[in-house]
Amino acid sequence: MTIHREGYTILTITTLLLAAINGLTYYFFHDQLVVIGAVAFLSLIFFLLILQFFRSPKRDQTIGERLIIAPCDGKVVVIEQTIEAEYYKEKRLQVSIFMSPVNVHINWYPLSGIVKYLRYHEGKYLVAWHPKASTENERTTMVIDKGGFSILLRQIAGALAKRIVYYPHENDMVKQGSELGFIKFGSRVDLYLPLDSKIKVNIGEKTVGGVTVIAEF
Repeated sequence: MTIHREGYTILTITTLLLAAINGLTYYFFHDQLVVIGAVAFLSLIFFLLILQFFRSPKRDQTIGERLIIAPCDGKVVVIEQTIEAEYYKEKRLQVSIFMSPVNVHINWYPLSGIVKYLRYHEGKYLVAWHPKASTENERTTMVIDKGGFSILLRQIAGALAKRIVYYPHENDMVKQGSELGFIKFGSRVDLYLPLDSKIKVNIGEKTVGGVTVIAEF
C-alpha cells in the first residue's frame, strides 16, 4: 500500500498542524499527563483517518476491449434508463457508484479511447445521493470514444468532497485501467452507457475500481 500523490500536501499540512497543537498542549499542560495523552491520541486517530483517504492500492486490473470497468470503489446506487442532457441529449443507461469516505478515492478509466469532450462545472455540494447532485453539484464530465461506441463519465462532488481532480485534456488518448483523477474525501461517479449495453452489476453491489466489470458492449 502506498500513498497517492494527491495526499502529499494535505498530509504535510496536517502533520505540521498536529505537531503545533501537541507542542502547545505540552507547553501549557506539561504537568497534566492525561491532557497531553488525550490530545496525542486524538491527533493520531485524526492523522490516520486522513492518511487512509489517500491510500493507493496495487491491483491486477481487468482489461477487455468490450468491457466497461468500474471507475471507482464504492456501491452501485443507480441503474436506470434516463436522458443524458449535457452531451448526448438522448436516452442512455445510467450507472451511479457512491464513494463513501472510507473508500479508495482514485478514479480509473473504464475503457480505452479518445477523450472527445471534457467540461468542469462549478456547482453546489448536495449529498451525493441527492437526485439533483448529477446536474447541480460541482462536477466534471468527460466522454470517452472508442470508435463505434462511447460512454460519458461524470465525477460529482458531494457534501464532504470539496475538490475534484482530473488529469486528461480533450483529444487525449487514454488507457483502460489507468488513473483519470481523484475525488478528495469521496462522492459519486456516474456512467452513461449505450442502451444496448449488458449491465453486469446490481443495485447495492460493491465495486472495486479498475477491477469490477460494470457492463459489456
